[in-house]
Amino acid sequence: MDLIQLDGISRRFGSITALADITLSVRQGEFLALLGPSGCGKTTLLRLIAGFLDPSAGELSIGGKRMNTVPPDRRPVNTVFQNYALFPHMDVADNIAFGLKRARLPKAEITQRVKETLELVGMAAFAARWPNELSGGQQQRVALARAIVNRPKVLLLDEPLAALDLKLRKRMQIELKRLHEKLGMTFILVTHDQEEALTIADRIVVMDHGKIAQIGTGQEIYEAPGTRFVADFIGEANLLALSVEDGRNIFPGLDPSDSLDAVMSSAQGVMMVRPENVEIVGDATPAGWVTGQGTLIQKIFRGVAWRLYLQLPDGQEIVIDTQHDDAGQIEIDSNVRFGWPLARCKVLDA
Repeated sequence: MDLIQLDGISRRFGSITALADITLSVRQGEFLALLGPSGCGKTTLLRLIAGFLDPSAGELSIGGKRMNTVPPDRRPVNTVFQNYALFPHMDVADNIAFGLKRARLPKAEITQRVKETLELVGMAAFAARWPNELSGGQQQRVALARAIVNRPKVLLLDEPLAALDLKLRKRMQIELKRLHEKLGMTFILVTHDQEEALTIADRIVVMDHGKIAQIGTGQEIYEAPGTRFVADFIGEANLLALSVEDGRNIFPGLDPSDSLDAVMSSAQGVMMVRPENVEIVGDATPAGWVTGQGTLIQKIFRGVAWRLYLQLPDGQEIVIDTQHDDAGQIEIDSNVRFGWPLARCKVLDA
């Protein structure tokens, strides 16, 4: 069931259009990520849902109720910000209890809900601590606890992990996913980190210049990007430009074959293949594969695999992530034959 519905939502700041005709449904209980580079409109969209901004056009509803002009404190949502915004003059328990006290709940109920929420986020032993006595990860847990203790229908997360170091951020991603599974409420996360979105979200909304570029599961978007922008932004991708010679479509540096002809028959601009799908091959061309040859210009050992950088005859580059036994022995400036199954590449608009 859809909990949040946006129909033709736009937001303008003077002559600047931050959001343009956004139509989106958010399902009850799902974890949705709004993903994109800085300035793409993802935070503006989150602030519209939270009520901190009003739309310039379109309709926003939550739980079937129109929310266009409803103030933030009357919406069934809570927001966790990047800087956590904990009250420095209150201990952890009082920070979490703040919203419940404003709602004038009975003291016994407040005490019980704060206790349960502290246990849920693994902070029961820190109830009497002050915010300045907590690590970044602990402050993040308290901010989450303060947001969920009110039992909102929707939890909005505005890049809540961005200030954490890499190792802690990865651990907190898993904890956030587990918390969502326990609570069963709707989470909407804003992030510019594509790995974070792939790790946590049920669905991802990729945004670009105030518009939705693609919506889907992480696997759908990674394996079947709809545009060159999405392919390049989500994960890493080899993007080979199509050329025209003597009136015929070609991909320079790739071997002529029936497989390549099948790709070129629908070619629109660029061929996309992920580095992990490119393999080192011998002289014999495997059936149903696209193959080519390039010069090794750099190689990097990455623990579980080698990353090889090949230059094609026309100057384009191919990146290969491989666990091939002999990959580390290939000399710089050597010619390397490579290939990938036809099913592993996709042709996109330029």
